[in-house]
Amino acid sequence: MTRGPEIPVSVMSQSVQSRFLLVDGIRTHYLEAGAGFPVVLLHSGEYGASAQLSWEFNIDALAVHFRVIAPDWLGFGQTDKIVDFVAGTGRRVSHLRRLLETLDISEAFFAGSSFGASTLAREMARPDPDFPASGLVLSAGGGFVPDNEARREILDYDCTEEGMRRIVSVLFHDPQWADDKEYVRRRHQSSLAPGAWEATAAARFRSPVAPPRGNVGQPDTTQYDQIAVPTLVVGGGADKLREPGYAAKIAARIPDSRLQVYPDCGHLPHIERAAAFNELAVGFLLECLDRRCDCRPEA
Repeated sequence: MTRGPEIPVSVMSQSVQSRFLLVDGIRTHYLEAGAGFPVVLLHSGEYGASAQLSWEFNIDALAVHFRVIAPDWLGFGQTDKIVDFVAGTGRRVSHLRRLLETLDISEAFFAGSSFGASTLAREMARPDPDFPASGLVLSAGGGFVPDNEARREILDYDCTEEGMRRIVSVLFHDPQWADDKEYVRRRHQSSLAPGAWEATAAARFRSPVAPPRGNVGQPDTTQYDQIAVPTLVVGGGADKLREPGYAAKIAARIPDSRLQVYPDCGHLPHIERAAAFNELAVGFLLECLDRRCDCRPEA
């Protein structure tokens, strides 16, 4: 197996600012860097996930050309640990929409990772999406989620460092990530923040009167053919958490899409193939920006 470059210790420049806002009374954390047209980054949903851990290898590259906003979802990172047991993910979406309204962001490009990408695609397939997106980058989002051994490792987390190492070994194809004690330690520490485990585990809670879930896996019901903005679909060819070929199937259903699958890459291609992803995503979003400007009527 060819190993990737060693994981750097310092992965974000000092120009990336950590900020907090009160959004409808909820203390909300986000990272910000750069200037210009906004790009909003939506992080993944595994134990210990946060904006920094999801996007630390990408923010600086994107910030050369764009204003980058990377929020911690409700219940994750340094945002308040609140869970809505009725609205579920819908509450996270509405909270993010209110954050963007507070920041006066009425239009943006969006990139999502795993849970963030799946939520982004599902929202943008709705007739009246809450996200003001004019271009999308989906990194390992969507697709049928099989109930396999890898998924069990992600869900059955015991808050130990060894448990986090097993999660990292599922997320990445190259074993260097799980072998890197400092990287595992940082993810483990993030998962131990007060309320972090509870907020993530809450998605698994089921009432005794709720209809039982099947034991095959989680179906993908997103209407990809309804996504009406340019979309870059990025996947890992060795993703343990999705079925082979899922990214190509998703891209084929989106009317204006582009596909990139990195072989020998796991569930987080924007991290495991960060340099290649950054070049691809920046180029794609700059093209989207040109197309957006071409569509604007002259003053």
